[in-house]
Parts: sequence; structure tokens; C-alpha cells
Amino acid sequence: MSLYAIGDLHFSTAVNKPMNIFGDNWDNHEEKIINSWKSKVNEEDTVLIVGDTSWAINMNEAEADLNIIHSLPGKKIYVKGNHDYWWTTVAKLNKLYDDMSFLQNNFYQYEEYAICGTRGWICPNDVKFTEDDEKIYKREAHRLKLSLDAANKAGFKKIIVITHYPPTNDKLDPSLFTEIYESYGVEKVVYGHLHGKESFKMGLKGIRNEVEYNLVSCDYVDFNLIKIMD
Repeated sequence: MSLYAIGDLHFSTAVNKPMNIFGDNWDNHEEKIINSWKSKVNEEDTVLIVGDTSWAINMNEAEADLNIIHSLPGKKIYVKGNHDYWWTTVAKLNKLYDDMSFLQNNFYQYEEYAICGTRGWICPNDVKFTEDDEKIYKREAHRLKLSLDAANKAGFKKIIVITHYPPTNDKLDPSLFTEIYESYGVEKVVYGHLHGKESFKMGLKGIRNEVEYNLVSCDYVDFNLIKIMD
């Protein structure tokens, strides 16, 4: 049993929104992801999908993309991205597929680990951070705590967090999110959202203050699923 992760699939079966406008490396990106998935993941494995799964704007459009992922091996755990406009309530989403779970204010068990998380938001920075941004930033930090508190209440000591947005600003400064990860003893944080070589530099990677940070946006990992642990 292994744990894999990838983010920003940006599937677009129903809406036909090609991603190669962002670079030739996005040519046939869905096929690349699917081939990587089939070559690595077994039915007993779990895949963390960290947001921006589909360009669909409602569930009718998203169904084709979700069905593709449903047909692939393994259990799937999702967190919402900023482009997942199709996302409804987790209560409704979690009734759709027996092998796919949707995370918000709750947690899921992976062996002795709790998988926690929330979407996240941009962190305070010198370029653009409005009063509205601050409200969402604090709200997402609260939602993260709700997820972690639920795991703690259930007795979990080992925690992995999945989130869509990076945990810091472009200068990699500490944030509410990093403070929460450290105070709750989170072992690993898996996130996406960043695209392009210049943006990749703005993502916190590796170990800081005993927390391991993993950027898995699909163009950063060359459209391959990344093994987080065995």
C-alpha cells in the first residue's frame, strides 16, 4: 500500500479548455497523467489530489472528468482548488463514488495517519493582499484547525495535510498556515497551485521546522504522480 499525490489536473472533457496555451509541456497532459497513474498506482494505493481537478463549472460538466479519475486504480482523496467551481458540499460529493472522498473540515484515515486539510489562500505579501484576502486567509486557517482538531479528537498523532495553495508567500515567510502545521505536529504538507519555472521558486519545499513540504502541481512534477510514502 502506497500514498501518491498530484495536483492541478485541469481536466476539461466537457468544456474543452486546452492547457497547452501555457506551454508545449502541457500537450496531451491528461494522457500523460493517466499513463503515469496506471503505471504506478495499484488498487490498494491512495492518491491525494490537491485541487483544480476540473475546469467544469457545475457537476453536470465535472462528471465526465470525475468518472475518468474514478476509473483509475486506487482510492482518491480530494481537496478543493480555486478553479473547482463544480465543487458543491462534501456531503453531496461523498455520496457519488465509493472510491473517492472529498475533504473539507474533516479528515480521512490512511493507515495510522490522518489526512487533513483545506483549500488555503494566498498569504500576506507585498504585491497584493486586500482586506477580502485577509478574511479568506483567516477563514481557511480556521477550517484547517477544524480538520486537525477532528483528527486529534479521534486520537491520531500522525498527520498529513493536503491543501491547494502554497503555505507561504513568494518570500517563503512564515504564515498562519505554517504556524498551525508546526503547532499541531504535522509531518507532511502536500500542495499545488504554482505553475511555471518562475512560480516554482515561490513554493516552500523540503523540511522546515520539522514539517516536510511537497509541491506537486502537475507541471512541476512533469505530469507524474509522486509517491509520498510507502
